[in-house]
Amino acid sequence: MLYPLYNLVLVLAAVFAVPYYGAKILFRGKYRRSIGPKFGLIRPDLFARMEGTPRIWVHAVSVGEVTAAAPIIASLREHFPAACIVLSTSTETGQEMARRIATAATVSIYYPLDLGCVVRRVIDRVRPDLFIPVETELWPNFLRHCKDRGIRVVMVNGRISPRSFRRFVLTRFFWREVLAAVDEMGVISQADAERAEAMGVPAKKIHVLGNAKYDSLAAKASPKIREDIARRLGLTESEPVFVAGSTHEGEEAIVLDVYRRLLEADPAAKLILIPRHVERAAAVLKLVRDAGFPDCITMSELNKGKKRAGERVIVIDVIGELFKVYSLATAVFCGGSLVPKGGQNILEAAAWGKVVFYGRFMDDFREERALLEETGAGIMVRDGADLAARLIEMIRHPEERRRLGEKGRDRVIANMGAAGRYAAMIRMQVKKTGAAGL
Repeated sequence: MLYPLYNLVLVLAAVFAVPYYGAKILFRGKYRRSIGPKFGLIRPDLFARMEGTPRIWVHAVSVGEVTAAAPIIASLREHFPAACIVLSTSTETGQEMARRIATAATVSIYYPLDLGCVVRRVIDRVRPDLFIPVETELWPNFLRHCKDRGIRVVMVNGRISPRSFRRFVLTRFFWREVLAAVDEMGVISQADAERAEAMGVPAKKIHVLGNAKYDSLAAKASPKIREDIARRLGLTESEPVFVAGSTHEGEEAIVLDVYRRLLEADPAAKLILIPRHVERAAAVLKLVRDAGFPDCITMSELNKGKKRAGERVIVIDVIGELFKVYSLATAVFCGGSLVPKGGQNILEAAAWGKVVFYGRFMDDFREERALLEETGAGIMVRDGADLAARLIEMIRHPEERRRLGEKGRDRVIANMGAAGRYAAMIRMQVKKTGAAGL
C-alpha cells in the first residue's frame, strides 16, 4: 500500500517539476547533460565497459559524497583488481568530480530517477552484486528493486543530520519498510547510529566506522597543489588571504563587510569568494562590484589566460577548486553557517592546517565542529561583527594561528582509516554474494 502511495506522490510532483526543469533546460542549458541518462538513456559504450567481477555499484550524490567515496573505491580496487566498480552521481558537478578523483572506478554514470520502469531498466543493465549508497541516499523504488533481485545493499559513510532525522521520524512508518532492504549500514558517528536505530534499522546491522572524507582530504593536501593554485591565481606567499568558501545567499554581503574591516587593519589583504553553487557566480560578482570592489576577477577569466593585475577580490566560478584554494588561506570562513543551511564541510580547510570560522548553523556537521573546537582550530562566530573581530585578531597572531591550525590538521590525520573499514565491511558482503573474482 505504501509504495503505490509513494509513486502517486512522484507523479503529482512531476506535474510541477517537469515544467520547472524543462524551462531550466531550455533557457539556461542546465541539466542538459544529465537529463537523458537520468531517464535511463545511458550511452551503450558505458555499459560495454562494465566488465569484471564482483560487480559493485557505488552511488554518491554530488561532490561531497564523491570525496568520501573515492578512497573507499580505491581500497576496494586494491582487494578486487578485476572488479567492475560503477560509480553513479545525481549532479553534473558530482559527475565531473567523480571522473577527476575516483579514478579507480571502472565507469561513471548518472543515477536514474526513482521511477519504477527507469530503475528496473538501469539495474538490469548494470547487474550489480552489491549496491553501495554513500551517506543517507534512500530512494524507495530503487531499494525495493534491489531487494527483489537479491542485490545486497551496504550503506557507507552514513550521516543522518538532525534536520533529516526530524523529517524521517514524521514518516517512520514508511521508511521502516524501505530500510528493510539495507543489509548493513556503516555510519560516521554514534549519534548517526542512534538515529538509524530509531528509524527502524536493527542495531546488529549498524556499525560506527568514522568519516571516509578524512582519508581523502588528508591524503590530497600537498605542497604541489598549493604551489599550482598560487601560480594560477597570481598570489604570493606573503599576501594575507581571507577565503570565504561555500557561501550561500545572504552571506556574501556579510563577508564583503568583514573584508572591508580587514582592509582597515591590513591593506594588503586579499579576498577569495567561493559561492556554494557556481550558478550564483554572476550575482555574486555583481554584489562584489556594487559593494565598492570593482577590482575583482573570476577564475574563469584566469583560466582563459587573463592575468591578475592587482585585483583584490577573486570569485571562484568553476567547480573543483575549493579544496585547492583553501591551501592559500591565512584564515577561512566556511559558509552555509551564518544562514540556516546546516553548514558545510569544515574539514577541507582543516586538512591544510587552517583555522576555520563558521556561524551557529552547523547542524549537518556537528561532529566535525566538535572535533575542531576541541583543538581550537574551529571557531564559531555570532555574526559579521564577531567574525571581523576574531579574524583580525587571528591574523595579527601568526604563531598562534599556525599552532591551532596544525592541531586541527593533526586531528584530521588521526581520524584517517575509515575508508579501509568501510571497504572491509563491503568485502564481507561480497563474500556472502558468492560473486566470482574473490
